[in-house]
Amino acid sequence: MNNVSSLLDATDMVFIDAPGTGFSRIAGKDKEKAFFGVDADAYAFSEFIAQFLSKYGRWNSPKYLFGESYGTPRSAVLANELESQRSVDLNGVILLSQILNFDLSPDGPTGNPGIDLPYQTVLPTYAATAWYHHKLPAEHASLEALLSEVEQFAMGDYARALAAGSDLSASDRAAVAEKLHQYTGLPVEYILKADLRIDGGEFRQNLQGDAAVTTGRLDTRFSGPDIDPLSQRAEYDPQSTALGSAYVSAFNEYAREQLHYGGERSFKPSIRTFRTWNFAHARPGQDDQPLSSRQGSNVMPDLANAMKLNPNLKVQLNAGYFDLATPFYQGVYEMHHLPIPQNLQSNIEFRFYESGHMVYAKDASLKQLHDNVADFIRRTNNSNN
Repeated sequence: MNNVSSLLDATDMVFIDAPGTGFSRIAGKDKEKAFFGVDADAYAFSEFIAQFLSKYGRWNSPKYLFGESYGTPRSAVLANELESQRSVDLNGVILLSQILNFDLSPDGPTGNPGIDLPYQTVLPTYAATAWYHHKLPAEHASLEALLSEVEQFAMGDYARALAAGSDLSASDRAAVAEKLHQYTGLPVEYILKADLRIDGGEFRQNLQGDAAVTTGRLDTRFSGPDIDPLSQRAEYDPQSTALGSAYVSAFNEYAREQLHYGGERSFKPSIRTFRTWNFAHARPGQDDQPLSSRQGSNVMPDLANAMKLNPNLKVQLNAGYFDLATPFYQGVYEMHHLPIPQNLQSNIEFRFYESGHMVYAKDASLKQLHDNVADFIRRTNNSNN
């Protein structure tokens, strides 16, 4: 059966397995260190792309990067690597479920005290999720209107309250807690006990906690039974357990039966690299800045540098309202704070969906994603030629 949502109607596609994932294997003992790192990963991908362009004679073809989730920071670093080190101009970078600055992640901001932006940029996703599950105290006919209202509060009164810290008066603290209750559905008492700061895992565990139900992370429309109803944070992701097997099974069937590729080799949908991943990264114009964890990793300067080196480079950000892994407004905030000239902001466009991290998990959003990306490619495929 033909895939009506394939982008083959707009572009040729080349899929690259990151070293060690999919059917890719790293030969030799302890060779992972040559690939498992921000800069090493970008170099490996840029090397492959340069060789591919040479082997198949595609140097003068329009070129795009499409990165999803962890592929979005990879795309930012890779775009700069291609532009600055290999003189490969890209027409566009397509980002799906973006995170470029890991300090903005809602997963563990409690371990980074004094950095309150994650609580602000995730708030619209909390509101969208509570709206979807009918947990908001008041009715809101329009999701988009609600999110616009929450975004203004998050970057206004809420930001000022968090910045005040212990200087925030009791009356102001109570007023902000009540507003957060209106936008999240969580009890005022819980919000006050959390010092107005609720991370992603806490929200997921407590939004539907009265029914002993855990809310999804990759897609907050999904729910599942609590593993431990008394735990502080959610302990698994109902969306992953619901859809993971279907995607892995479908791809294995397609690769082996239709493409006749893979043979008896196992397909690895993901690998655990966090313990060995090297987050040290030579940012444009700066010395190496070794980091002990993903927290603090920020590749916004890389995408900005690529856009300054190639002012024709266009960027499309695609994001789901119900994504709690990489909240949509976090991506908006990152794009609005790229260190680029103001005129280059017009090179960035945004597309939002009533879906989650895997936007394509909803049929209507899958069609919208196809149409938006295909339109982006058609509008930009002559900009560098």
